[in-house]
Amino acid sequence: MLSTSDRPLWEAYDVALLDLDGVVYIGPDAVPGAPEHLDAAAGAGMRLAYVTNNAARPPAEVARHLRELGVHAEPADVVTSAQAAARLLADDLEPGSAVYVIGGRGLFEALAERDLRPVQSPDDDPVAVVSGYHRDITWGTVTDGAILVGAGLPWVASNTDMSVPTPRGHGPGNGVLVDAVARFTGRHPVVAGKPRPPLFEETVRRVGGDRPLVVGDRLDTDIEGARATGYDSLLVLTGVTDLEVLVAAEEPLRPTYLSTDLAGLGVAHPAPGRDGGGWACGGWTAAVESGAVVVAGEGAVDDWWRVVAAAGWEHLDTTGRSADVGGLSVPSSVGARRDGAGGTGRSEA
Repeated sequence: MLSTSDRPLWEAYDVALLDLDGVVYIGPDAVPGAPEHLDAAAGAGMRLAYVTNNAARPPAEVARHLRELGVHAEPADVVTSAQAAARLLADDLEPGSAVYVIGGRGLFEALAERDLRPVQSPDDDPVAVVSGYHRDITWGTVTDGAILVGAGLPWVASNTDMSVPTPRGHGPGNGVLVDAVARFTGRHPVVAGKPRPPLFEETVRRVGGDRPLVVGDRLDTDIEGARATGYDSLLVLTGVTDLEVLVAAEEPLRPTYLSTDLAGLGVAHPAPGRDGGGWACGGWTAAVESGAVVVAGEGAVDDWWRVVAAAGWEHLDTTGRSADVGGLSVPSSVGARRDGAGGTGRSEA
């Protein structure tokens, strides 16, 4: 279940490990209010690190994009799965070793930073293979890399994301390529990116901090990765997680805290408590009746989400089935009206 923080999160934790897409920006635009919330967090003394599974763009390019959106970020504030992959390889290889790259500039720069030599020809005698998404990769590069993997060279993948955002919608991500090479060779890579720990560990190593908080919008990468690394997490609801996804989250995918957006960094977080047969937080109560989540009351929107999550997770743990949330509407503001007599008993905006 959710945890309590009596202090604002930017006081309880000293560094935030922030996902990008769905948290700081959506497509070409900043999430509304995100730059201002991040400025406030930094002003309160919290370090901010921008953590991305994308291995295609080097940190300087990501930081430039963030600044264009009004977010104060420098290259040193950005940590990519390419850098985490390069660290894994450098830990096992001699300096100057050649590494075959199934990918692009992000991996080339990350390997060079770790004193490894990126190559894209088998004739350069590579001793390992690294793979990461790059939209301009050629099939010949993939083929030669797969042959090297099949020959037994160590193989590190930046991530296994099955999709990647593009200006035309979501397209096949690095996970599709990794799956193809794995099927061909019968081997599987060491994975550096979320939800595996290396990317989070690399971020703390670079940015510092003793009390990290992972901030993300995806349960199966950001939150699962935080749990796997032993870090607390804040789920924000500006990205892909909706009501149905939230109440269906198994225990390893559940966040420590949740908030509508990044304003959640600057407030205390109450946890729902038992209330008869349901859960209560703020002015809201929630329970599952006949398989459906029923909410009553009024109050802050974040507290509404908290009681819905608590009721849904308890039902899932008890019955093995996800609760029905089809009749719920998320309140649009503090002080949402109470359910009327004779109504469905479900909250409405």
